[in-house]
Amino acid sequence: MALGRFGRLDILVNNAGRGMRTVSSDFMTEPSKFWQTDVDAWRRLIDTNVNGPLLMMRASTPVMLRAGRGRIINISMNYETMRRKGFSPCGTSKGALGAQTVIWALDPAGTGGTVNALLLGGATRTGMIPSGVPASLAAKLLDPDIMVAPLRNLASSCSDGVSERRFVAALWPAAGEAGWPG
Repeated sequence: MALGRFGRLDILVNNAGRGMRTVSSDFMTEPSKFWQTDVDAWRRLIDTNVNGPLLMMRASTPVMLRAGRGRIINISMNYETMRRKGFSPCGTSKGALGAQTVIWALDPAGTGGTVNALLLGGATRTGMIPSGVPASLAAKLLDPDIMVAPLRNLASSCSDGVSERRFVAALWPAAGEAGWPG
């Protein structure tokens, strides 16, 4: 669609995903056991979070390679959440996306294209969090706008040569600060 409308494709943000809410509505208070997870729910989540980015990359990467430039940003989660009790298959899928990000960054190395992962840095006020979470947790939820500055930077020429990295939006430098986060 972007190629047809604008005649070019500069950036792909793999942001579509399914979360634990699609596996268990009470995952925040009653973690599900992996052996009790509905197999169809498991497959849908894995298909969206692992295979979905692959299909988007297959469609967009050749276009970016022909242009000699492109930015691919995979939205993922921090390691602590991936490893959280009861977060299978969501943590499993984001672990796979993390491995895919590293592998996919190696293939277009030297072409002008980059592949990086961007993590929020914690639970965020989105539809992934069920209603009725304890007030103590609700007060700690991050604002989704935390992603704007790092996305802009990773999509720009500022990220030339920056690939195969994981960035945490919550740790991104504040406006006016120089440098890349560690």
